[in-house]
Amino acid sequence: MTMQTNMFSSGAEFAAELDANDPLASVRAEFSIPAGESGEPAIYLVGNSLGLISKRARDYVDLELDRWGEFGVEGHFTGTTQWTRYQDLMVDQMAAIVGAKSDEVVLMNSLTVNLHLLMISFYDPTPQRHKILIEEHAFPSDHFAVESQIRQRGFDPVTSMVVVKPRKGADTLHPEDILATIAAHGNELALVLLPGVQYYTGQVLDMEAITKAGHEVGAKVGFDLAHGAGNVLVKLGEWDVDFAAWCTYKYLNSGPGGIGGAFVNERFLNDQSLKKLTGWWGTNKETRFEMSNSFDAITSAESWQLSCSAVLSMAPLRASLELIDEVGGIESMRSKAELQIRYMDYLMDTELGSGIESLTPKPMSERGCQFALRVTDPNLDGRQVFEQLRANGVSLDWRYPDVIRVAPVPLYNSFADIHRFVQILKKILGAGSGSNTP
Repeated sequence: MTMQTNMFSSGAEFAAELDANDPLASVRAEFSIPAGESGEPAIYLVGNSLGLISKRARDYVDLELDRWGEFGVEGHFTGTTQWTRYQDLMVDQMAAIVGAKSDEVVLMNSLTVNLHLLMISFYDPTPQRHKILIEEHAFPSDHFAVESQIRQRGFDPVTSMVVVKPRKGADTLHPEDILATIAAHGNELALVLLPGVQYYTGQVLDMEAITKAGHEVGAKVGFDLAHGAGNVLVKLGEWDVDFAAWCTYKYLNSGPGGIGGAFVNERFLNDQSLKKLTGWWGTNKETRFEMSNSFDAITSAESWQLSCSAVLSMAPLRASLELIDEVGGIESMRSKAELQIRYMDYLMDTELGSGIESLTPKPMSERGCQFALRVTDPNLDGRQVFEQLRANGVSLDWRYPDVIRVAPVPLYNSFADIHRFVQILKKILGAGSGSNTP
C-alpha cells in the first residue's frame, strides 16, 4: 500500500478512496469503537494509551469463564486452552512482533514489575561499574524503578544515574548525543535502559546502534517497549538486545492493566550464574507439580516467571494477536501506518498552517503511529484546544506540560478518521485565532 505524498488530496472523497483500497480495512469491524456525545462512533486516536477491545476478546474471556464454571480447578489441565499452558497459544505470535525467538519471550506481570525482575539479573553494579543511563524525560515509572534499583544495591542515584537529554531548544534526543553519552561513561556504565519509542514525543530511538554502543563499552542494554510493541518494527534478537519489557494494552489491545511481556536474549537462558528472583512457575514444567523445593530453571524466558499465568488477562491479548496474524503481522500493520503517517503529515501541512506543530521527528525511521502536537498560535491555549477536540468527538490524550498525543492505529483507524480529525482541528484553530476558516 504505497503512495507518493504528491499524489494525496485534501478532500473527504480521497480519504474514502484510501479506505476502499486498504487491505486492512475489514478488521476495523472486529473492534468496538466507543460512541461520542452525538451517539456516532468517536474518532478514536488514543490507541497509544489504551487500544480498543476486539469483539473476539469477549468471546475468549467468556470461554474461560465458562470453562471455569464447568471444570473448576481442572481447567488448568483440561482442553485445548488449559490454563497451565495458556501462554503457549500466543507466544509465537508475540515473539514475532518483537523480533525474537519464542523461548526468549514470556507473558507475565506488568511492565514495571518486569523491568524490576530483569534489572535484578542485568544490573549487577560494582564500585567501578555502577551507573545506569536513562533519558531525562523517561516515563516516571521507569525513572522510579531505576532509582530504586540503584538504592537497593547500595548506591546513590545522584552519582549512579546518567541522564541523556535533548539539546537546548530541542524536544527530541539527538542520536549522536546518546551514543556519545554511552562512550563518555563507558568505564562506569553497567546498564543502558531507554525506551524504544519515547512516550511524550513519539520519537523512535535507534535501538540497534544503542545496543552496539552499550556492548562496546561493556554495559548491558535493555529497552522499555511500551510504545514500541505492535507499533514499529522491532528486531530484538537480530540487534542482540540483552532484555526488554513491554505492556500489551496499547497497540496490542489486551485491555486496561493487561498482561505484560518480557524478552531475555537466548545468550542468557541457560546462564545459572545470573542473579534472579525465582518462583514456582519458573521451574521445570514437567516436575513442577512434584512440589520439590529444588529450583530447576526452565531454559527459556519463562524461568523469570514467578506465579501462574493470569489467564483472564491473557485472553484478550490472544484475540488481538490472532487478528494481527490474520492481517499479515506487524509488517502489514507498519506498511499501513506509514501511509497513514504520510497522509496526516500532508493534511497538517496543507490544512492547518502554522498554528500547530508536531514534536515527533519527520524521518519515518524515527517515528511510529503517534503524533505529539503542540499548539503554537499565541492566541490559543493548548489545553483548551484539546478539550474542544474531545467535545467534538475525538478521543486523544494530553501530556503535561503542553502536548496533545494523537495516534492513528492501523488495525482500526481509517483514513476517514484522520481526515475528520484534521478538519475538526482546523475549525478549532480557525475559530480561536482567525488564521484559518472552516
